[in-house]
Amino acid sequence: MAIDFTPSRGATLGIEWELQLIDERTRHLRQDAREVLAALPSLGEGGAEPRIHAELMESMVEVVTGIDHTVGEAKDDLAATLAELRAAAAARGTTLACLGTHPISDWRDAVMAPVQRYADLIEQMQWLARRIQTFGVHVHVGVTGADRAIPIVNALSAYLPHFLALTASSPYWSGGDTGLASSRAVVFGQLPTAGPPHSLDDWPAFEEYMETLLRAGTIRSIKEVWWDIRPHPDFGTVEIRMFDGIPTMREVGMAAALCQSLVALFEQQLDRGYTLPRPAAWVVRDNKWRATRYGLDAIVITDDSGRTAPLRDAVYELVRELEPVAGRLGCAEELKVAGEVLEQGAPYERQRAIRAAGGTLEHVVDAAIIELAEDRFVTFGEVVRGEH
Repeated sequence: MAIDFTPSRGATLGIEWELQLIDERTRHLRQDAREVLAALPSLGEGGAEPRIHAELMESMVEVVTGIDHTVGEAKDDLAATLAELRAAAAARGTTLACLGTHPISDWRDAVMAPVQRYADLIEQMQWLARRIQTFGVHVHVGVTGADRAIPIVNALSAYLPHFLALTASSPYWSGGDTGLASSRAVVFGQLPTAGPPHSLDDWPAFEEYMETLLRAGTIRSIKEVWWDIRPHPDFGTVEIRMFDGIPTMREVGMAAALCQSLVALFEQQLDRGYTLPRPAAWVVRDNKWRATRYGLDAIVITDDSGRTAPLRDAVYELVRELEPVAGRLGCAEELKVAGEVLEQGAPYERQRAIRAAGGTLEHVVDAAIIELAEDRFVTFGEVVRGEH
């Protein structure tokens, strides 16, 4: 089957940010997305360019950008929508946060959105889909042609642990510590067509593989292939879906800067006739697990022969390598936030620091609310002071 790919003009950006709706009084998830969205008709599905979407769970809304050219533009785009969403939610006693999972709410209490395609998903996947009370961030980066999409997806798969560990924010699930940096990666990754991207040679191989999945009845549309990184033919992008829910706008900008810089770098290398790296499938899977379990403390595999290195060192080296590219793209400041995360802690580390200091899971939720509202990292002491 032929799958048309709409080329992009350079490394354009689009961001999808899944936000939690939280009851201001109980700090549990609140299942009222429909009511909140109804108060924002110009931004929702009925608008010319929707900036807010309903999702599978009524406890979530997704804020999206248009087609932006710089990370700064994308952040401004998100901020404008977020301000309107916050006002509409507050009128209902609802506040906003973003973590990969909600620390205390039980997935069994979730209410599914009354949308037929979601009902079909639940019918097909059953328990696997009913428990997806998870939240993430997806970054689209424009690619200039279909012939480049698959090599770039393959090359990006080497950075799954970097993407995940920097943003891992779901150590807690239904009131307990899972021992993982990202329980979301496990919960969502159990879907049959989720997980690391299938390693393919080129665009015709991608078309053939999609046709095979459709013929077999594994999927009804290629949009049901939920790889951690996937080509998006309609948008003309590569979509990086590996990020956990990201608590602050600053860290969303960091994620976007990493993605845009890497894709731009790979495009440059293809322009020069280079062959992009293609890590072995077993290395990609193993490294994703290591980041899922240990976050930034993971020791990751660096080549097909099994050599390893600390992930913190690998992230530091990646940021240094991307600095010239980020400078040309205008996202150098956003890229630097990765260094702050290495120094001050990824979201999962900040959450566990609150618990280690004597805080409750409700304090963890409070911190996430403050981090989103004030766009900064929060300590347990600041959360406690805010209670008085």
